[in-house]
Amino acid sequence: MATIKIVLRKNVKADGTYPLAIRYTYNRKTFYTYLEHSVRLIDWDERTQRVKKSYPNATRFNNLLAKAVADFNDKLLERETNNADTSVDAMRSAMVTAKENTFFRQAAIYCDQLRKTGKSNQLSTDQPRINRFKEFLGSDQISFSEITPTLLKKFTVHLKHTRNVTDRTIVNHLVVIRTIYNRGIAAGVVDHKYYPFGKGKITIKFPDSLKIGLSADEVKLVENAELSANENHARNLWLISFYFAGMRISDVFRLKWSDFQNDRLYYAMGKNQKAGSLKIPDKALRILNQYPKSNTHDLVFHDLASLLDLSKSYAVQIRIKTRTKSCNEYLKEIAKRVGIKKPLTMHIARHTFGNLSGDKIPIQLLQKLYRHTSITTTIGYQGNFIHQDADEALDAVLRMN
Repeated sequence: MATIKIVLRKNVKADGTYPLAIRYTYNRKTFYTYLEHSVRLIDWDERTQRVKKSYPNATRFNNLLAKAVADFNDKLLERETNNADTSVDAMRSAMVTAKENTFFRQAAIYCDQLRKTGKSNQLSTDQPRINRFKEFLGSDQISFSEITPTLLKKFTVHLKHTRNVTDRTIVNHLVVIRTIYNRGIAAGVVDHKYYPFGKGKITIKFPDSLKIGLSADEVKLVENAELSANENHARNLWLISFYFAGMRISDVFRLKWSDFQNDRLYYAMGKNQKAGSLKIPDKALRILNQYPKSNTHDLVFHDLASLLDLSKSYAVQIRIKTRTKSCNEYLKEIAKRVGIKKPLTMHIARHTFGNLSGDKIPIQLLQKLYRHTSITTTIGYQGNFIHQDADEALDAVLRMN
């Protein structure tokens, strides 16, 4: 007959605690499944297989231990019901597989793939979100089926009232959880029937975000400001982004002299690989002429020149993130100096182009300039900057009074 028991292993750790494990015995053979928790001898009650009241958050911890035993029993019962092997070797293999199929195991695989594919920006934002979910749970051993709509609602309340984060940030946390859940379904480690997202469950909707660009007069203030060398370089990058229809700063850093042919710029946007070309405005040409060509690399700007291999996308993204942060600091000082009250960052160049294009450019042409894959994205984006109809409607109403 099989027996299942929580025991305190005797291999003491450096902090003086002892690891806890589930001991499974069958036909006089035994194996241990470690629970990734350890306690002091003085806090452990061997007879009841529980921690004593002296242990911090004893009730919650004992519930966690009871759940671990219940999960093991469920796995054993499932195998017995299906007339599957319940020997020590078979159960050991089953428990190893179960650990591989937990949410955080799949999360680790997801993060590792982000790292290997060079998506450092996404990794640097998604990893902390995964960690916050783990902190909320107080454990890294949760199955996909346990992630219910009720649990996720509690998590959103926790983020809002304990972490004091914005609604947009809460949605970003849910998106990461949904992404990993979808990957778990695709990998066959969880049944879609447990999916906690969708109609009548957890729905994800991004709140509207306010996008504000500079006015034409404010752009002139930036163009005409007297600046130091480092400030001038940051301004040049910002203006190149603006002059080339709100080019993303990551693509500005990657610009090469070979991208410029026959008075046009040819490049594919890094985010979605949408290719196209643009004429070189005279203002952009005057900036480009400030940067002599190098004998060692083809880059227009020097910011990535220290990297020996630009094909290593992870290192490139890390460098871009660092340089963007540094340039944003200079832009902040420029804004203060010329009296611009709005935020001035590299990404604001894209918003500024949207603001100044307003109702002036057909939406299909804007889609081409922005390199959006879907025109729906362009419509949603440009909606932040089109005000004419609403303004005229407001004036019409007010003229009636």
